[in-house]
Amino acid sequence: MTTPQQDQTILSSATLNVADPAPLGLAGFAGTTFMLSVINTGMLTGEVTGAVLGLALFYGGLAQLLAGMWEFFRGNTFGALAFSSYGAFWMSYWLLVDHILPGLEAPSADVGHAVGLYLLVWTIFTAYMTIAAIRVSGAVLAVFIALTLTFLALCIGELATATAFTKIGGWLGIITALLAWYTSLAGVANFTFGKTVFPVFPARS
Repeated sequence: MTTPQQDQTILSSATLNVADPAPLGLAGFAGTTFMLSVINTGMLTGEVTGAVLGLALFYGGLAQLLAGMWEFFRGNTFGALAFSSYGAFWMSYWLLVDHILPGLEAPSADVGHAVGLYLLVWTIFTAYMTIAAIRVSGAVLAVFIALTLTFLALCIGELATATAFTKIGGWLGIITALLAWYTSLAGVANFTFGKTVFPVFPARS
């Protein structure tokens, strides 16, 4: 039988042997966001939304959710909440688009308002996570600022039935994806090279 102090030492040692899940979570988020955002800009025409659903379920969804669970294990409250939540977001998006919306028998305006409210929930969540991101790093903060603006534009687009805002949200989403990819690249490259190759501008104490 071990003492509480020994248990803590064993747990700390195990945590140190767990790879940083943040680059995975950021990559899954970036890839899925990029594809959907290109669709939202209108650069792709026709019924192509379904092309993003596989990414939404497995890469943006499951991979991010797993990253969030590993962040819990590592004791990173911010990363755990962010990756778990956005993993759940993408899985709920898959369910919404592939199963729920096609079966709804309601006026299109009502459906748009429901989707707008759904996006408003994520706008609020992202906005307060942006406040916490100030204490993480400049790179992560940039991702959250861009994502907040993306959700806000998409939310307005649905609630006001304004396609211009949806397109703006698409372009903002592309910027968000590029920032997330950069942050993911920085995490894996800096670890691999054992030095800062791509700066993330850590928050000062």
